[in-house]
Amino acid sequence: MDQTNADAHKRQVILDTETTGIDPEKGHRVIEIGCVEMIGRKLTGNHFHVYLNPERLVEEEAIRVHGITNEFLQDKPVFAQVADDFIEYIRGAELVIHNAPFDVGFLNHELRLLGSHKGQISDYSTVFDTLTYARERFPGQRNSLDALCKRFDVENAHRTLHGALLDAEILADVYLMMTGGQRKLFVPNKKKGQTQEQGIKRLSSERPELRVIKASSEEAAAHQAYLEAIAAQGVQVKWPQGSS
Repeated sequence: MDQTNADAHKRQVILDTETTGIDPEKGHRVIEIGCVEMIGRKLTGNHFHVYLNPERLVEEEAIRVHGITNEFLQDKPVFAQVADDFIEYIRGAELVIHNAPFDVGFLNHELRLLGSHKGQISDYSTVFDTLTYARERFPGQRNSLDALCKRFDVENAHRTLHGALLDAEILADVYLMMTGGQRKLFVPNKKKGQTQEQGIKRLSSERPELRVIKASSEEAAAHQAYLEAIAAQGVQVKWPQGSS
């Protein structure tokens, strides 16, 4: 199925987290959640972003990755204080996550710490793992977020450290390029020495829907007669799906 058509009216939340370490089973916690909302493959500007006090120390190796220090997190809310708002934000959406088992595993751990009544992420949302999708499309290649940015010409020069909201915004661009069925609309014109800007053009979510003009009954009948005339000459006609 064309992913573009499948997502035409879907509410999606592109999500990323930062954590104190790499294993929730060893007591590591979420310290940042960043989400951007997309409806019908358009970014709406409705973000969800929080820093969290993990009630434990952040490991030095993790700090080197994301730059979030223990001192910075001291006055931030704990997960229990934002859990209901987070659940309502993701409820009914498809979560788009790069390496989803990592983020979902941590978020499920946070929900478990609040008690069984909070359930787990799958009780509120479905999940689309862009890493799994990228590995299927590009087997044997590097499919990190940075590698995909390079492959799809998504600007990420400002990404010197990992950050949940920044990475979610970058992943949104990568997702649109990777699932859109078309990588580049404009390419450099080397013969004339001209260049044209490439990549994603973000359009306002307030813009009107594109107008769809359907063929009239007369036009449809003329087209049908034309195809039948071709077929009568012995030329094989491939009828589109859904045609009568």
